[in-house]
Amino acid sequence: MTPDKEIVISRMRDLEAVTEALCSPESLAAVLHAKDWSTSLPSQEKLSEMMNRLKALFFPGYFGPSQVHRESLRYHVAANLDSVFRLLTEQIRCGGCFACADYATDCRGCDVAAREMAMEFMKRIPKIREMLTEDARAAYEGDPAATSPGETLFCYPSMLTMIHHRVAHELYDLKVPIIPRMIAEMAHSRTGIDIHPGAQIGSNFFIDHGTGVVIGETCIIGKGCRLYQGVTLGALSFSKNEDGTLVKGLPRHPILEDNVTVYAGASILGRITIGKGSIIGGNVWLTHSVPEGSRIVQSAGKAKPGEVLTGKTK
Repeated sequence: MTPDKEIVISRMRDLEAVTEALCSPESLAAVLHAKDWSTSLPSQEKLSEMMNRLKALFFPGYFGPSQVHRESLRYHVAANLDSVFRLLTEQIRCGGCFACADYATDCRGCDVAAREMAMEFMKRIPKIREMLTEDARAAYEGDPAATSPGETLFCYPSMLTMIHHRVAHELYDLKVPIIPRMIAEMAHSRTGIDIHPGAQIGSNFFIDHGTGVVIGETCIIGKGCRLYQGVTLGALSFSKNEDGTLVKGLPRHPILEDNVTVYAGASILGRITIGKGSIIGGNVWLTHSVPEGSRIVQSAGKAKPGEVLTGKTK
């Protein structure tokens, strides 16, 4: 046997060993826990297509074909609605199988449940558009650099994020597994704004600049609130079970009442309430509730680093 042939045989044996290791069921057990490995997993590509079609439904011309004719609008809306329904039904079914959801115990029951949840979401699309239109208006009114609400749709990362969040939140509310989080992370990867789909966000919401904003799962944000870059609405601590695992689903993030403004770099942590109309200054670290109309700022020269002063706004 020639030296070259021996090298080829050795290489094939090494690759065969790698193949065996990668095909071992134990190597994927921690992340692939569906009952049937042959079941299709949720698809990033199909969810991306669905979101593109939803964007064209929410704001024709801004997304999808750039030229929109009123005479043919109904046709395009109907075609996109049909595609969104089919794509969403399929992805809800895949998500249910992946997460071993209660509705995914058999194929027929899974199909029926997926169609019902998808149709319930479809009925909410007009409400989602209304909320997004108000968000665009809030962005225009809240930023002197914006020339129109339409400009915010084209250019502002917060609007892209909120389109994804409004969709993801409704699916989360319908108890659709995994799909809402995937939709949220699509926007997170593009904008640097991290909003969990469970967060409840009222109308007329605006994030200025946006990079580095984090909004946790159990946050409740009222109407007319505004955040700046680097704001964290997070948890202060995590409760654990007796076995050391984290307790899931507990309210652990802040509540912002209506018309609260939080400036850049502020961290508001724990299940605390920020009263209506309050202003939280930049780089503030806040772990206690404050009443309506409060103004929380870092003290200039009169307090230790990290301390804050509380007072009524003028």
